[in-house]
Amino acid sequence: MSTLRALALFAFIIGVAAAASVSPQAQQSLTAAEVGQIIARAVNEAQGRGALATIAVADRVGNVLGVFQMTGAAANSTISSGRGVAGGLENASVPSTLAAIAKAVTGAYLSSRGNAFTTRTASQIIQQNFNVGETFQPGGPLFGVQFSQLPCSDFSVRFFDGGAGGLVNATLGPKRSPLGLAADPGGLPLYKAGGDLVGGIGVISDGRYGLDPVITDFDIDNDELIAIAGQSGFGPPNEIRANFISAGGRTLRYTDRGPEALVRNPATAATFAAINGVNGNLANVTGYYTAAGGLLAGQQYGAAASGYRLEDGTLYGTFRNGNRAMILVDGANANRFPPIAGTDGLLTANEVTQIMIGALTVAYNGRAQIRRPLSDNIHVTISIVDTNGRLLAMARTFDGPVFGTDVSLQKARSAMFFSNVNAASDLTTAGAGARVTQARNFFGRATLLADGIAWGNRSIGNIHRPFYPDGINGNQNGPLSNADNAWSPFSVGLQLELVVNNLTTHLGFVAGNNADTAARCTALPILAATGSNRLANGLQIFAGGVPIYRGNTQVGGIGISGDGIDQDDMIAFLGLHIGGVNLATGIGNAPRGIRADNLAAAGVRLRYVNCPFAPFIDSAVQNVCAGK
Repeated sequence: MSTLRALALFAFIIGVAAAASVSPQAQQSLTAAEVGQIIARAVNEAQGRGALATIAVADRVGNVLGVFQMTGAAANSTISSGRGVAGGLENASVPSTLAAIAKAVTGAYLSSRGNAFTTRTASQIIQQNFNVGETFQPGGPLFGVQFSQLPCSDFSVRFFDGGAGGLVNATLGPKRSPLGLAADPGGLPLYKAGGDLVGGIGVISDGRYGLDPVITDFDIDNDELIAIAGQSGFGPPNEIRANFISAGGRTLRYTDRGPEALVRNPATAATFAAINGVNGNLANVTGYYTAAGGLLAGQQYGAAASGYRLEDGTLYGTFRNGNRAMILVDGANANRFPPIAGTDGLLTANEVTQIMIGALTVAYNGRAQIRRPLSDNIHVTISIVDTNGRLLAMARTFDGPVFGTDVSLQKARSAMFFSNVNAASDLTTAGAGARVTQARNFFGRATLLADGIAWGNRSIGNIHRPFYPDGINGNQNGPLSNADNAWSPFSVGLQLELVVNNLTTHLGFVAGNNADTAARCTALPILAATGSNRLANGLQIFAGGVPIYRGNTQVGGIGISGDGIDQDDMIAFLGLHIGGVNLATGIGNAPRGIRADNLAAAGVRLRYVNCPFAPFIDSAVQNVCAGK
């Protein structure tokens, strides 16, 4: 079926029409000299505060452009949520260089031309209540996102892999993060004139890699203020900062203090040449950055060398306002993930193409939630997988935050995996049999995770919270989560348990003690059809993915990430429906009778998807997911 047919069907469903305009082009990037200026301004503020900082700068797609360690700065930092929890990653010691890199990558990855988020924003949206401290509120909308961009991922590009078999390239993104996404204040995005996002800065000086456990106050945080100084001259447009964007009726937090709290004027900072070798030095970070190469220039997002470029329209066509899809490319500028048939023989390449067109159509017509201007369309990444977890296609809207690239694949795989009849046995093989038993006892269903129930990512998230139902403080925990007194963002339950050994191996690699973790997360069984496993970039536990069915047979999964979670849910669910109607081959959403929202525990049913009420830019139509 053609893209025009998909658009026509969509117009029939919601009453919108497509218009024409020019697609965006490659954006600006940081020069090596600008990276030095950013670091020098951060060092200047650190000196004024009597702090000894480690500072990292990354570009928009995660290439590390410079890591500077002030003389006397702590070599290591301790992971701590401040909740008194033992277990998971709590109290682990990690190199401060890795903490700074994770913060810089997070500042870049969570942001876009339409939203500027920081690691403090991340802290706000991943904790057990949103907002943290407001009891009887559901968990943060991106609960669990910290365990994405993992160093074990089979998807993320590696600067160097120590012979572990990952895709290695000096410029292509998205690069992995050594600690996943950070929630410790001190990571900020970097912009150039006109609003082009060009990277992020990360700072750690206090020896603690944690988060902000209290949102009602306004901290004087050295890491954040040093990063603000470094960001001087490279700040985002004011109107797209997190504090001008809301989620769930709550305004998000950008930083606790602003430039007025700086103790030194960034404009008076010495040059990088004057501080390098005097106040500190560039630091080698195995697997991420080589100091001997000096400061590096960033890549232009949207240019092929960044790993992201626009598709020419021949594969997926054009959408509302003439927009085209963005694709990921390899070093030869070829599409890394064009539509292919499933390795299990259950989806054809044409079916994958039409599902992708349906999802892109919904995204380009939907109204964005977490970006400005308010009239902008949704910006996300879309991933489609087969029942073996093989990525069959990936495409994006142009300005989707980069974090959503990896997360969309996690969501597609997670929804597919939990809906697969092999889930229980795979988890047991991976050492998580106790979690399977807990889940079965929780629902009183002896065959759970082997019985063909269709799980959406929202359903998976429901049972991965420290309270069930979500937000009811004092209740029992979900069976895949730790109880509240043993829970923290660094000790979440099954999601971390599946990858913690990979993370430990990677830390040993960076320290020079062992080979790097393989480009394959989790200890799930390796499948002959793919040479990998079904969750090879980790499990994700917030909404935005559903399984794909042909009649009553599961054939894959689709995952969406980059905007509000209701928007992500809608694009997965409605986009799949539209693609299925276009195809007329039986492809579509799971039959209603087998969806996870038929399951209940403690008298409360799970949720499957949750779509926005009136979500389209050019239409007032409501309840667009009803009856599908």
